[in-house]
This record gives sequence, C-alpha cells and structure tokens, in this order.
Amino acid sequence: MKKISQGILMMLLATGAVAQDLNKTLLDFTVIKNNAATPVKNQGETGTCWCFSSTSVVESECLRKGLPALDLSEMYIVRNIYLEKAKNYIHRQGFTRFDEGGLAHDFLHAAAIYGLMPENVYSGLKDGRTSHNHGPMVEEMKNYLDSLLKVKRPLPDNWTVRVNSILDNYLGTVPASFTYNGKTYTPVTFAKEVVKFSQDDYVNLTSFTDHPYYAPFIVQVPDNYSNGAYYNLPLEELVNVAKATVNKGYTVLWDTDMSNRGWVLGKGYGLYPAEDSLLKKVPFNPDMSEKAYNAADRQRLYEELVTEDDHLMQITGLGKSAGGKEFFIVKNSWGPKAGPFDGYMHVSIPYFAMNTITMVVPKAVLDKAMLGKLALK
Repeated sequence: MKKISQGILMMLLATGAVAQDLNKTLLDFTVIKNNAATPVKNQGETGTCWCFSSTSVVESECLRKGLPALDLSEMYIVRNIYLEKAKNYIHRQGFTRFDEGGLAHDFLHAAAIYGLMPENVYSGLKDGRTSHNHGPMVEEMKNYLDSLLKVKRPLPDNWTVRVNSILDNYLGTVPASFTYNGKTYTPVTFAKEVVKFSQDDYVNLTSFTDHPYYAPFIVQVPDNYSNGAYYNLPLEELVNVAKATVNKGYTVLWDTDMSNRGWVLGKGYGLYPAEDSLLKKVPFNPDMSEKAYNAADRQRLYEELVTEDDHLMQITGLGKSAGGKEFFIVKNSWGPKAGPFDGYMHVSIPYFAMNTITMVVPKAVLDKAMLGKLALK
C-alpha cells in the first residue's frame, strides 16, 4: 500500500500548481450521485490505506442505514492484523511479507473476529502524536521475528507476548471494554449491536482473463499475504457493478494502481490518456481524449507489472465533467488538503477499468442474475 510522506505530498500538489490557479474546467464538474461519507482522514506515513478505506465504507453503510454517524478506529483493526501477520510470517518461516500493507478482506475478517471500536477509545496515537508513522514499529517487530527464526527449535511458546508489547509501546494498550452512549461494550458486542456489522454482507470482486469467470481465485499481488479469494467477472460487468453500487446508494471499496500515467493528484483527476505524452503536451483538461479500455490490454499491463496493487480508496459517487464525461467520485485517505477537491479524486471510467486490482461491494447490490452466476445467496 502506498505510503506518502507529508513532504512528498506537498511536492505532488505543487507540481499540479493547485496553489497557483484552478482552471475553470477543473471546477466545472456536475455531481450526479454522491452517497453519504464520513470526513476524510489521513493515514499519515503508513501503508494502512486498506484499513482507512474499509473503515470508511462501513461508516458510510451506517449512514445509509440511518444509524448514528460513527468514527471508527482504524488502528484497532490494524493492530490485530499486525499480530496475524506476525504469526503468518513465523509459520511460513519468513517466506512471506511482513509489512504495513493489506487488502479489504483483511479488514472484513478482523472486524468479524475482533470487533470494532470508536476512534476516541483507541486512536493508536500515543504521547501527544497527531499523525501515524508505523515505520519504526514495523521494523522493530520484523527484526524480532527474524531473530526468532534464527534460534534453535523449538521456538518459545510465548513469543507473541513480545510482539504485543511492541504494539502496546507504539499504539497503546487496547481496552477490553469501553462505554459508548452510557452503555458498556466489548469490541465484538459494539460491532454487532451498534455498527451492525456482518462480514457476510460484502462480496470480493475482480477481473482477470487468466482465471475462469464467475469463480473465486486468490489474487496474486504482494499485499494479499492472507490469500484472500475474489470472484472473477468480465471487465464490463465489473464496471457495471461499480456503477450500480453507487446508483443504489452504496459505496465501493476500491483497490487500484494510482501510480500510472493519468493519475494527477494536483488536479484531482485520474485519466487514461490516449497518448503517453498527452498530459505533457497540452494544458490539463478532464475532457481530453482517453484510450478505450479492454480486458486484453488490462491483463497485459498486469502481467508486465505496470498495473500494480498500491492503494485502496472508497468510491462514493458519480459525476460528469463539462464535456459530459463520466467520473467516479473517490474518497482518499491522505487528508482533506490532498488535491483540490478536499481529499477526493475524480476518476474516469477508463482509468477505473484499466487500473482496478480488486473491489468489495455490499452483496445487496448484486441482482439475482449476478448472484446466480456467482452461486451466492
């Protein structure tokens, strides 16, 4: 997952000349549909976008259901996943990744097993810190895990105690219970009774040509350390499901490549330009010509490692540019000052189609025909 430092972010913004002048074309954008979302947060210098985006989708779902607005703790989930990653790393004797990244199914799994809690109960920020930086913590944990793998067997049975102590030192100790609106909850009861969360309410989707359609397979990207499976759809059907999700009042958990050409943070747009050098030849315009997308080119770019899994965000809506081009409205997790749209991006349908790795949507958005194809109830 993409880790963006504040310094790099400011350079990206400056490159787009956001502070100098906003082209009228940038501002001439019509919102067609935009679903309720909680305020934009900042993942800081961490690779935890997978959790920030997932948490935001669940918060939006609470708003859609008419439940009270919630600010859920990302770091409670992240902490539990770090411990799972540590166990996975040891069991695989170091032949796997141990870092900050993950995918949406990691959040869904952790919320189902460990529950959820409010941000004000567990922020993961200690000693007056106001932003997240997990580099030193992950380095310390990995060094410890690597040292374990070098000792003579058997390993000590209580080795996870040390990992938990490192997590406590950087993120704080997790309370066993807490009070919310005058009632005491555990994380599990809070997830069930207040958030009304169920992992079964969501479905994992992707689109690749090297696996059978309408069947699940394990997506082969580095951050899929936990071997999550995703149902494979033809590309056009994947695009249509994303649009239908938004139009039906839900939001999409979107895993994408935001490092490829056409992603212009400073202008707030993601495009798939018809020519590699088009963005450099002419002034930026969201209505510039885009290349037609197709499954074969998408697969080729994935095989060539051009399209990679590097960032997860939340799609909240749909809009149109001045020229009538359709865009997804995307909530990022780099803070409200990232880009000209208060932390949101406008992503064209071609960019979405060519750069999506996976997405997660509420199962309720799938029609009977699609549920039948996937053998889901």
